Amino acid sequence: MTSTFRTLTVHLDGNASDGGLPQFLVRDDVLCWTRREAGLVGFGEIARFTATGPERFLEADIWWRHQVLEADITDSVELPGTGPVAFGSFAFSKKSTHVSRLIVPEIVVGVRDGQYWLTQLTFDDGELTEAGALAALDGWLSGGSVGEPGVVGESGAAGDGTSVALTSKEDGAVVRPLPSADGATLHTGSLSEEDWMAAVAAGVEEIRTGALEKLVLARDIVATVPSGVNAAQVLRELAVRYRECWTYGVDGLVGATPEMLIQVEGRTAQARVLAGTLDRRDAHGEAGIPMDYAERVLAGSEKQRHEHEIAIQSLTSQLAPFSEAMNAHDEPFILELPNVWHLASDVKAELAEVEGHVPTCLALINALHPTAAVCGTPTLVAGALIRKLEHLDRGPYAGPVGWLDAAGNGEWGIALRGAVIEDPHTVRLYAGCGIVDGSQPEAELAETWAKFRPMLESLGFGGT
Repeated sequence: MTSTFRTLTVHLDGNASDGGLPQFLVRDDVLCWTRREAGLVGFGEIARFTATGPERFLEADIWWRHQVLEADITDSVELPGTGPVAFGSFAFSKKSTHVSRLIVPEIVVGVRDGQYWLTQLTFDDGELTEAGALAALDGWLSGGSVGEPGVVGESGAAGDGTSVALTSKEDGAVVRPLPSADGATLHTGSLSEEDWMAAVAAGVEEIRTGALEKLVLARDIVATVPSGVNAAQVLRELAVRYRECWTYGVDGLVGATPEMLIQVEGRTAQARVLAGTLDRRDAHGEAGIPMDYAERVLAGSEKQRHEHEIAIQSLTSQLAPFSEAMNAHDEPFILELPNVWHLASDVKAELAEVEGHVPTCLALINALHPTAAVCGTPTLVAGALIRKLEHLDRGPYAGPVGWLDAAGNGEWGIALRGAVIEDPHTVRLYAGCGIVDGSQPEAELAETWAKFRPMLESLGFGGT
């Protein structure tokens, strides 16, 4: 064994069909980052870094740079995501007990612009060959679904607005009786719906005092699946249904996020900011083209545009010190997803050298997270209010999730529209809403159900 990374990246053309990356999502323990059939999947694990606390991003950055500094890299493809790669998931809060992590897989399959590649990573001294890498990939794929989902963190941290009565069971658990294919049940999480709406009302009152402009409040629900959770199937369904989102799977954290915290390729950084949401089911029965309805209700809403502007200002002000040029949409656009519409803006920046080098994606995350889109503003005031009102540890929900390579490239989304597989039969789902002056608790509750819908559908629940 050696203490130095050794990697081999080869073209996979001719070994892959037209199915894109989702065809490789066959194991419940797969590491996944995919959008529009492209991205990365990882199998196995040769190294892992974990951390908690306020320095978790910088500690992970130092660890990764040390690992790749003297790595022996053979790369015949030379694209972002080739060579050494680590997948990661980080806790939302610096005060969380949830363990943030970087995971280095044994095998990575990548797809970009129609090109397929395969990377094998090892600490062993043996010769790395294309035949050996292909054999290793076949070994992982032939194993199929392992049936034992990854369990995330000691704390487990990892709809719609229709009126459905909540019923109490003898053990005191509260269940929303949504139909499912295999008798799965859905339980309330840390707060009941009534208590969560009371938290929203309390947040609005704090905003009206002038203590803060915006607050993001999250809630959780728990799905119990007697037949077992098929994580690979969940990821495949999300990847196919939500092609405009980034489908992620890291150590039991799964989901499909529409929001890109930061994407770094060379010296170019990009982000997609979302704030302002409209349930597509609200357009049922509306005359005209649904997108026209979305434009009128979202882009024409002073409340929604104010919430969006706060989110844009949060990101651009934090990214500015690292940039020598930056541009963003003058007007937000409507992002159409299967469950909701969002007000969205894309931001692009050319990175400047800071102390002699271009900042890494983890250094940028350290500066950017948490944005107003997932926390509120001012950040410290909003964060303290979140801890007071939510009554839960968000764990990795709304934290950064993604990947990075040795060249400094990486893609890190915000872990939204997701869930944590806590054990083979239990999944904890999370959803949150931006609260501003004028927010109505009942409407915000309905919005959480719309945001739960991608995960509920992928788990087999209907009627949501």
